[in-house]
Amino acid sequence: MKKRVIAVIALLALVAFATVAQDASAAAPAEQTAGQTSQTAAPAAAESTAKSASSGWGSAIKYLAAAIAVGIACIAGGMAVGQIGAAAMGAMAENPDLSGKALPYAGLAEGICLWGFLVGLLILLF
Repeated sequence: MKKRVIAVIALLALVAFATVAQDASAAAPAEQTAGQTSQTAAPAAAESTAKSASSGWGSAIKYLAAAIAVGIACIAGGMAVGQIGAAAMGAMAENPDLSGKALPYAGLAEGICLWGFLVGLLILLF
């Protein structure tokens, strides 16, 4: 289990660095053309290149933060549902009347994933 978590984190880091490299390579031609513009268009071009250069790391960090929020929430929710399900099956084996009482607890554990998705969505939108 630990090896899988480490592999997922390494893959997320690799994707984040690839995104940053792609944004940096896209910003380089924009900087070259900004130097060739006239004096009147220089402030607008400088502003656009500043936005593109600063958005490279900012967008990558934003996507990485959203992925980590959703990923950790889903892993924790899955572990919780697994333990709750095992305990519920053991309790129902001894007393079949407890089948309806375990369902809300499994639903609460699944709600952890939804909260993680909501946090990730808010990170991406704002």
